[in-house]
Amino acid sequence: MTMATSVRATLNYTVDNGVAPDYYFYEPDPDVKLNPPGTDLREVDIHDGWPSADRFSVDREGFEIRPFGARFDQFDDDASIKSAFYGQVIDFVRRTTGARRVEVFDHTIRKRLPADLKAQTTVQRPAVLLVHSDYTVKSGPQRVRDIVPDEAEALLQRRVAFFNVWKPLYRRVEELPLAMCDATTHDPQDMLRMDLKYRERTGEIYVMRWSPHHRWVYFPQMEADQALLLKTYDSETDGRARFMGHTAFEDPTTAPGAPKRESIEVRTMAFF
Repeated sequence: MTMATSVRATLNYTVDNGVAPDYYFYEPDPDVKLNPPGTDLREVDIHDGWPSADRFSVDREGFEIRPFGARFDQFDDDASIKSAFYGQVIDFVRRTTGARRVEVFDHTIRKRLPADLKAQTTVQRPAVLLVHSDYTVKSGPQRVRDIVPDEAEALLQRRVAFFNVWKPLYRRVEELPLAMCDATTHDPQDMLRMDLKYRERTGEIYVMRWSPHHRWVYFPQMEADQALLLKTYDSETDGRARFMGHTAFEDPTTAPGAPKRESIEVRTMAFF
């Protein structure tokens, strides 16, 4: 696929040292040996996806961009997001993927915030400057069991896929855009399990080791009436994209004084 332009930027990959990287959501004991992700910084070309926007497929590359259409202007009201915006997201995912049922299970508003966890909330967090995918072969099915426990085993007998809907809040994104790794260019071995350490449990996601074969794409200057559909898990093993690495990045072409990025990502599970 030929891209018209690209930018050169640094992405935070993870070293494959044979030990699962980890991230603690609390202060671990002093004697714990940490193995943090994102320490392998690589300069890569990130291609402008707009010239080929209508060719990307969530089942092939793992992402696509579509008009969102619906209007919503109450992103400062968490209750309104859940009561009104969630329905718009469900319609968007069903219309785009053909899923027979879609469940929203959470959302996050991303802004430039301090990295200090004390300055963050459950729904407002900084952009993630780490190459990652949100679920693994283990944590995907477990999430279904967590969200719809009474129906999970029956639902898991058929295809289940997780999609993130990512869009600007009120205005164009001019800094910290999102980059996606074309899923046809990574090997399964490039996905490294990362342990998420909570006091009461351990979760897991994928981070990625670097490969010269990875092809990165972004959509600069995304508007508020556009949305990215990102696949983060698929139970099917028939050759379609199952996981897709993505990350925010510092765009070197961002104009000085550009408005700070404000976006929302809504996480959904789709049943087919």
